[in-house]
Amino acid sequence: MCLAVPVKITSIEGDQADVDIGGVSRRVSIALTPEAEVGNYVLLHTGYAINVLNEEEAQETLDLLERMVEAGEGE
Repeated sequence: MCLAVPVKITSIEGDQADVDIGGVSRRVSIALTPEAEVGNYVLLHTGYAINVLNEEEAQETLDLLERMVEAGEGE
C-alpha cells in the first residue's frame, strides 16, 4: 500500500521546495507539479509532490489521518 500525505509549501528554489509536515521541514521535488506555489498544499509521495490540493482537500485528509492515529492509540 502506498500513502501520499498533504504538505504545505513554505519556500521554493528551482524544482525543489521546502514543505511543512506536522511541524517538520523537508526538502522535496516539485518537478511533477511545476504549477505549485508557496502556500499551496501538495500531495507528497516518496519525496515528490504529485498533485496540488486546495486547502480544504488537504485539511480533510490531514484530519482523517489524525483520527486514524488517535484510533490506533486507543487499542
